[in-house]
Amino acid sequence: MVKEITVEEALNLPGAKLIDVRSESEYREATIPDALNIPLLRDEERTKVGAAYKQKGVDDARALGLNFVSPRLPEMVKQYQELARQGPLVVFCWRGGMRSKSVCSVLAAIGIPVYRLVGGYKAYRRYVNEYLNRPLPHRVAVIHGLTGVGKTELLQELRQRKAPAVDLEGLANNRGSVFGQIGMRPQPSQKMFEGLLVRELAFWEAEGYIVVECESRRIGRIILPSSLMEGMRSGIRILAYCPLPVRIERIKRIYARESGENKEELKAAIKSLEKRIGKTKVAEFSQMVDRGSLDEVVEYLLVNYYDPLYKYPDQPAEGYELCIETTDTGEAAEKIKKYLEGLLGTG
Repeated sequence: MVKEITVEEALNLPGAKLIDVRSESEYREATIPDALNIPLLRDEERTKVGAAYKQKGVDDARALGLNFVSPRLPEMVKQYQELARQGPLVVFCWRGGMRSKSVCSVLAAIGIPVYRLVGGYKAYRRYVNEYLNRPLPHRVAVIHGLTGVGKTELLQELRQRKAPAVDLEGLANNRGSVFGQIGMRPQPSQKMFEGLLVRELAFWEAEGYIVVECESRRIGRIILPSSLMEGMRSGIRILAYCPLPVRIERIKRIYARESGENKEELKAAIKSLEKRIGKTKVAEFSQMVDRGSLDEVVEYLLVNYYDPLYKYPDQPAEGYELCIETTDTGEAAEKIKKYLEGLLGTG
């Protein structure tokens, strides 16, 4: 039996298995977070079916599509049977059209219960846009601080304590600096990032607030929505600080893996600073990276590049609702959580 379901209902359906039946390239571009891809038509097949539709009409296009799908049908059905044991199936395509209807018809015919997402991925994008185009329903607490004070670690520690922390750089797969892509996966598309962000915001809505790291409008090639930027501008300001040696060790731990396998990435990132620090320094630092002598490189970049760029205090200062020392990020996170719960009346 096929039941129709809205985006909001699907996202709140316990244990739902979202199945994107669009082609591989459509899925890679963006999908509903956690959706699995079981393409009805592969990329090249979809192109041929589309051409047949334009040149010969709908009947010929359907016949060609059936020829493509038929040999794979037994394996596809097996996949759906296995997934149906794990939770209710929700199938979607681009607009909730022929592809999802075809899959749902086959599943219903062999007795597999299935939901079809009304409006498909297009309806999901409308849901995301509507969420982001209105003022956020959260107060926003923003962690400020110099590079290396452990802002990302604070967010991770807060999440471990069930506090509503959102790692924007983690969602964007970029740490927001010249070294931002070292050790990270490729960045998602703008649409995929927005879907991931809305999932986080919706999840923490009942808490009434979120904690984020201070960011500019752009993280790598990802652009943050205006509603979030406005929430950050008017948010609760928290300053994180710690001694320079602690910052140096933290940066080394994040960017310089012990195996040394990312030396070329490090040198390429340093070379991108050539106009700012000069060819001589770039060559000198590249040699240090090869030798594994990173302390001086990191200290120089922090003191002479990043600190003047961001201009945050390295000790408690006015203009912040809370100043917190972050040598021990677990202890600091606990203090931030208790402060925000007391201030906002949550917890």
